[in-house]
Amino acid sequence: MSDQIGVLNSGSSSIKYSLFAIGGDGLRPGIRGQIEGLFTNPHFVAKLDGKTIAEKSWSGGITLTHREAMEYLLVYLRNALRDSKLVGIGHRIVHGGLKYTAPVLLDSAVVDELEKLIPMAPLHQPYNLEPIRLGLERRPDLPQVGCFDTEFHSTCPEVAQIIPLPLRLREAGVRRYGFHGLSYAYIASALPAVDGEAAAGKTVVMHLGNGSSMCALKASRSVATTMGFSALDGLPMGTRCGSLDPGAILFLLQHEKMQVKDLERLLYKESGLVALSGMSSDMRTLLESSHAEAMLAIDVFVYRIGRELGSLAAAMGGLDAIVFTGGIGENAAAIRARVCRDAAWLGVELDEDANRTGAARISTSSSRVAAWVIATNEELMIARHTQQVLNLNEEARDGSPSSAAGFKG
Repeated sequence: MSDQIGVLNSGSSSIKYSLFAIGGDGLRPGIRGQIEGLFTNPHFVAKLDGKTIAEKSWSGGITLTHREAMEYLLVYLRNALRDSKLVGIGHRIVHGGLKYTAPVLLDSAVVDELEKLIPMAPLHQPYNLEPIRLGLERRPDLPQVGCFDTEFHSTCPEVAQIIPLPLRLREAGVRRYGFHGLSYAYIASALPAVDGEAAAGKTVVMHLGNGSSMCALKASRSVATTMGFSALDGLPMGTRCGSLDPGAILFLLQHEKMQVKDLERLLYKESGLVALSGMSSDMRTLLESSHAEAMLAIDVFVYRIGRELGSLAAAMGGLDAIVFTGGIGENAAAIRARVCRDAAWLGVELDEDANRTGAARISTSSSRVAAWVIATNEELMIARHTQQVLNLNEEARDGSPSSAAGFKG
């Protein structure tokens, strides 16, 4: 029997989960999967070592709420963990606000505080918190840990976090927070083994995916990032606008007579790559297309990365390395190539063959600034945080019955 840490990442239409076994040699990945398409065509999958071991689809117009999806998932985990003990669950929570700048043990009072931050992350925070409420209700003795995407950027200097608005608004929490922190924390933890000089020096990490951002790491600590008060800021993304002049918001409200809800939908779901291309938010589709609009969307995406790279290098006073991660960063060689070529003025010299064949280092040996591709692992980072908060290790096992068995379907 092995102790297991569960990891949950609940989004607006899906719940992703992973299990990690605690052993003397560290955390070992186990079953992982997701329930996606909750409000359209629900589909559940469980995988082990990359192979599908369980799968289910709901047909006939049946949809699932987050609560119903969690109920199904908990029944599955109860059966899958008959010979193991679930000793804790770690949750990805997008926003920790000013108060939560480290992983925290969750209870009803903490969740109440985190719910107050929903207006700052309306499309993420409520779905992050819903499974926690269910867990507290059904198994209050099973510890749950909150891990925050904003946490990693709490090391940014005050000048990088402040927004020049009146003091009363700043004290109310209007400031630059930054996001994708769990991804950046993982890259920072992996970087010393990949490039010690980059880990100790000045590195820009690019988390490029449907949601995209960039982070300046100085000695592996965040000192600046492209996202700010919300996950809308910075780079144009799959469906999000990226940086936008506040005057444009005033124009849309005053002259286009847009309602707040319509404006929220526009900025979060109808902008970015899908708006520029008129066809898709998926970079793979855009790269395969010969349409001028698709190429425009790619051009804008690459251009904005180049501008932000120069800005982040300036914030650090130099640049030793760049790292690509995330779905686009890890898989889109064409995007990496364009970004590296545009960054030649900063000292990046692309190794075309290494980039094309998927090597870890994609810059030449003589490049003054090293360029790397490192796969992120936010789930492992959450499991590590959970293990640390709960002080869990192989020697601490007490042989008590499986906590997972206590969940009722």
